[in-house]
Parts: sequence; C-alpha cells; structure tokens
Amino acid sequence: MNQDYIIPNKWSIIEEGFEKGRVKSSESLFSIGNGAMGQRANFEEHYSGPSFQGSYIAGVYYPDKTRVGWWKNGYPEHFAKVLNAPNWIGINVFVNEEALDLNTCQKVSGFRRELNMKEGWYQRSFIALLQNGIKIKVESTRFLSLDLDELGAINYKVELISGAAKITFKPYIDSGITNTDANWDEKFWKILEVQAEDEQGFIISKTLKTEFHACTYMQSELKLNDEKVSGDFQKETTEDKVIFTYSANAEEGDVVSLRKFAGYVTDMNHNQSELISATKAVLKKAAETGFTKLLENQKDAWAKIWEMADITIDGDIKAQQGIRFNIFQLNQTYSGKDERLNIGPKGFTGEKYGGSTYWDTEAYCIPFYMATKDQQVARNLLTYRYNHLEKAIENAEKLGFSNGAALYPMVTMNGEESHNEWEITFEEIHRNGAMVFAIYNYVRYTGDFDYIPEKGLEVMIAIAKFWHQRANFSKDKNKYVILGVTGPNEYENNVNNNWYTNYIAKWCIEYCLEMIEKVKDGHKEDYDRIIGLTRINDEELIEWREVAEGMHFPYSEEHGVFLQQDGFLDKEIIPVDQLDRMNRPINQQWSWDRILRSCYIKQADVLQGMYFFEDQFSKETLEKHFDFYEPLTVHESSLSPCVHSIQAAKLDRMDQAYEFYVRTARLDLDDYNNEVKEGCHITSMAGTWISIVEGFGGMRIVDDQLSFHPRIPDGWQAYSFKVNFRNQIVKVEVNSGKTTFKVEGDQSVFILVKGQQIEVNPDESVSV
Repeated sequence: MNQDYIIPNKWSIIEEGFEKGRVKSSESLFSIGNGAMGQRANFEEHYSGPSFQGSYIAGVYYPDKTRVGWWKNGYPEHFAKVLNAPNWIGINVFVNEEALDLNTCQKVSGFRRELNMKEGWYQRSFIALLQNGIKIKVESTRFLSLDLDELGAINYKVELISGAAKITFKPYIDSGITNTDANWDEKFWKILEVQAEDEQGFIISKTLKTEFHACTYMQSELKLNDEKVSGDFQKETTEDKVIFTYSANAEEGDVVSLRKFAGYVTDMNHNQSELISATKAVLKKAAETGFTKLLENQKDAWAKIWEMADITIDGDIKAQQGIRFNIFQLNQTYSGKDERLNIGPKGFTGEKYGGSTYWDTEAYCIPFYMATKDQQVARNLLTYRYNHLEKAIENAEKLGFSNGAALYPMVTMNGEESHNEWEITFEEIHRNGAMVFAIYNYVRYTGDFDYIPEKGLEVMIAIAKFWHQRANFSKDKNKYVILGVTGPNEYENNVNNNWYTNYIAKWCIEYCLEMIEKVKDGHKEDYDRIIGLTRINDEELIEWREVAEGMHFPYSEEHGVFLQQDGFLDKEIIPVDQLDRMNRPINQQWSWDRILRSCYIKQADVLQGMYFFEDQFSKETLEKHFDFYEPLTVHESSLSPCVHSIQAAKLDRMDQAYEFYVRTARLDLDDYNNEVKEGCHITSMAGTWISIVEGFGGMRIVDDQLSFHPRIPDGWQAYSFKVNFRNQIVKVEVNSGKTTFKVEGDQSVFILVKGQQIEVNPDESVSV
C-alpha cells in the first residue's frame, strides 16, 4: 500500500482535504466514462500545478511511429494509441478578474470530491480564499450520460461568501492538445473547422493518418440564483478554441452557476458531412430534457446495471468499496453495445499501454461481461477478434509463417500488431492460446455452440496452424519443442519450452481437432465453407496431432513440479520473503539484466495454466505447484493477485486468498504498484470479480451445470452476487452457516453445491 487517503464508503470514492501531491492520482481514481468516451477527473477551472489532462473517445486511435534505436524484420511500424481528445470540460473562473486556481489561492478549505458509483456522477466542492481577499464556495457536478452516450454535462456553481464581486465564467473547448505518451511529441489532430453560434460552439477535427473525424462541442448558460442571466455574453474563436464569456455581479450569498453540455460526435456513428447537424440534434435533446432530468436518467441507468452486476459484502467496508469500484470502472469502460470496441488496460483513465487491446480481454474480462450482462456482450468481444482474423494472418506472415497461420497481436487497435518490444512482439505468443480459450469458455458457459461453426472454428484453425509451424521436433528430446518465447512471466525472456505456452499450444490443437469433428457431424454446410476457406486436409490434421501428442513439458523429478521453462532450475532459487524490502518492486530497483537472471516471477505463469485448465490437474498437483511458485512471485503485474486468490481459495487457504483479494480489489485505491497517477488497471479489475465469484464462491461449469463450492473469509458476515447463466439469473448469497440460491427466470436450474445436485425453481430460494 502506497496511499491511504480514500475514505471507506460502500457506494462512493471520497477524498477530503486538498493535497497538491495527490492531484494526479485522484485524476485517475475519480475518472468517469460511459463506454463511448471518458475522461480523467481534471479540474474544470484552470490549475497551474502538476496535472495529467486526459479525455478519450472509444475506438479513435493514432498509429504513432515506433521509436526504437534499430529495426528488426517483423517489427511493427507503429504503436497504436488512444488519443487524448479535445478538451471540453474547461470552465475558467474569474472573481473580480482574478483567476480561480487552487495552486495559487491563499487558502483552500473544505475540499471534498466524491465519485458516486451507485448513481454515476462526480462532484467536487471547496472553499477558496483568493489572493484578492474574496472568499468563494465552489461546487461542480459532472457526469457522462449513459442514455445519450455522446453527451457530458456539468453544473458549476460559485457562491460568494464575503463581499460583492463580479463573477466571470469562460467555458471553452480546446482542440490544441497532445498525448503525454507521444513518441515524437507530435500533435495527432488536425483542426478543420471552428464555429460559434449563439451559445453553441463546435470544433471539427480529424486524426492524422487514421482520419477519424470528430466534432467537439459545447452549449452553456449562466444562472444567478437559479435565474437565467441574459446579456453580457461574448464569444471568441481561435485556430483551436471556442471560448464563451459570461459575467454576473453578485452580492454576498449569491450563487452564480454555469451549466454546460458538451462532448463528442464522431464519424464512427455519423456521416462526416453531417457532424455538426448531428451534434445539434444531441444538444436539442439535452436542452429539452434538462440537466436535472438527465441526472435522474443517469441514476436510473446505473440502477439497472447494479441490479445485475453488484456484489454485496457485509462486514468489510473496504472490501465492499473495492469490488464496487472495480465493477463501476469496468462498466464505465465497456458497455458491450459496439463490436468494434474492446477494453484497454487503462480504459479512459490514462494513456499507458496505448489504450489498446491485450490478451487481458480474453483471459480476464470476458467472464465478467459474460456473467453480468446478456451473452451477446461476450459474443461481441469474440466477434472483435474474428473480425481481425485476416490481420492476424498478416501478422504471422510478416514473421515467416504461411498457409493461413494466424498470430494475434499482443497489442492492437485494428488487428495489426503495434507493440514494439521484441521480447513481447515476437516471443509472447501465448496470447494466441487465450483467443481459443475465450471461445471455449464462452461456449461452455452460455451453451451457444453455434458461435463455433459461425465464426470460432476459423479462428481456431488459423491458430492451430500457427502452433503446428511454431513447434519443431527435437531429436535430442524426441519431443516437439517451442523455442525462444516469453511466457506470462515477462521477467523471463527468450526462454525455451515455457510450460504454459507449450501446454496451451497442445490444448489449442486438440480442442480444434475436436471441434472440427463436431462441426463436420452437425453443421455440414458450415464445415464445407470452412474447409474451403482454410484449405486444411487430413495429412495436415495428422501432423497437428503428432505435435500435440509429442509436446515437451519441462519437469523436475526432485521438486515434483512442471518447470516454468527448461532452464528454470539453473537459477538461484531465493524466495521473495528473503528479499530486502529496499529491492522492491524489482522492476523499479533492478536492471533488466538482473531481473532476467533472477528466479522472480512477475505474475502467474505455470499457475496461469493450472487456473485455465484446473479440471486437468488434481488438487494435490495444484497445491504442490502453488507452494513452489507463489513464494517466488513478486506480483508486480496487476493480473497476478486474482489468479493466486482463486487458487488459494481452492486450496482452502482463506487468509491467503483474502490477502490476494484485497490487493487486487484495492490495487488502485491504495496504489499498491505506486503508479495510479498514470491511470487505473481496468482489465485486472475483472480479476477482482473473478476472485469472489470463482474464488470465494467456487463457481465452475461442470457437465454443463453451474457448480459452486462456497467459502467465506474471516470477518465477512455474508456476501452475494448474481450470474446470468444461459439466460437464467442465479443469485447466490453466502454466509458462514449456509448458501442460498435463487433463480430469477422462467426455468429451473440444476446446481452442484460441493458436488451434490440441487434443483432451484423460478422465483424460489433453496438454502444448502
């Protein structure tokens, strides 16, 4: 834990007291989004202190030219980045012509901000004593509409506490912005048009190279004591800004407020030539609805989300706050409406990792969306990868693979590989396996086998072709080997026979062969189409099976465990608890050379495979591997604690499971990795949900049935969650004495509880 200023609360993230040193961290933690756009919690008024300005539009990106000291064949030419979009929240405030700036005020008191997760709004308030001796109270409320996802709304109020003063607001939109992480310090936007008419402003701009067109807009009005103020209005346009000026003379106790509607309308959803007219339609609807009603609608929309997605915890307020923060951010980031979109590791909270799609989606996020929303949402995530299959084949061709073999990218926006570290781009090929596992996981959970003949099998075949070509036969071992890889543990690069990579390659081939036969038997028309597209033949399938059956898996007879890679025991094995705390985190204290030569593991690697394929290993085998590898794991990946929490729960080590749960649930709130100022860890937040549902709740799919093995941490009185299993909502309530199941649907559900089957009828509760 590196920070502890967030006040525990079941439904809100709350900060009290203004500290300049934590402004950037809070900008991340209080971020808001609606699936279509999002922004960091920057101040509306000018702030001259350190800040990380960030607003983002889902799906809009720029291929920033890769910056490396040398070039290698197969290197991506660019790193795809989510763009820092034009700023629309700005409202500069002047009191008797002195700018309000929390960095320069004489005194700031009563500072409080709240992210209300239950209702989906962000509010900030404070009292400021300006250099001119005038004291004001400020309250700003902001939200991004879920109903009108191109719209944001701000209500900014200034109350004059002492004396009389002229209050001036200067709301603006600004397209002269840059990305903090730009490789060449370039601007990524070209401004095409700047307009202001009446109290509406518009900036049409397009991204360079990718040529996404966006209209950034605003409409505002001034009120004095809730009465609209007319007159004394000015507008100004520059080459990259629209600025409005409103003024009102106020007496002590008066409240001057500015309401601002603003946001983005893009050519992802509208014709380029009609962006301003489409924007005016949004503004017309917003004005007719009004701020108050829009906020009520926002609360209703979030209530519907929480009705299904909420996890309740009794007896541990920080754990409750943590899981709701994770669920809230996931729903802010991805709504599931648009199959062109995906989930970036930082969501709308920062620019690190380029905002692109990683294997995190398939490994961690799909289970969350699959169980808390309609199955179509998870299907859209799978379809996203299906739509990129042609690019995945091109990626493999660049590396010398042929015959339709596909290598899905480690990082992408449009299907092309855009990661520029060689040990990741060329070697972390296990991501291919996550694509197939996600299809398998989706089908076993939803029962929607039709996805496989429709789309999934084509993906699986292309990936099986890749594994067939990537493996080679070792005469020395008399086995097939996969050389020169990086496993999930990125603290080992260019190793031979990473166990997880070899295992998932073998599994992918075997599962693909099984599905080919199943489609052949039951979906002949699709089978013929797929055979025509992929050109597979019996000889090739025989070769695949030889590779799968002959795969090499490093093993230590001495320790009785599979080895992470061939040379793992050549390292000096020193448990993490023997490391001096001054050396932690090692990724910030050690050279990369020292890390690579160490035995330390960034995140679950062998244990990742045993999480995915738990039913293929005994509990005793899991325990032996957990005891060997967890003591060597530094958990310096956000994706690490959740897997270990699930496995510790499986092993009935609830203290350890709880410890890992808290670390993943409050990873950002308590800033465990000392980096929250760069943004929140959105994709790993899905792992927090998994930690409770699959870890403590023990949920699995066994023989097409839901299966649970509920456990409860010490100190918790009870917890509950819901899952949408094959269109039947199952609510699970666990306390120390019993577990209660209820079905909200129209069909009975058979459930295994610690191996015993029960039947739960619609709207009936059964306790075990």
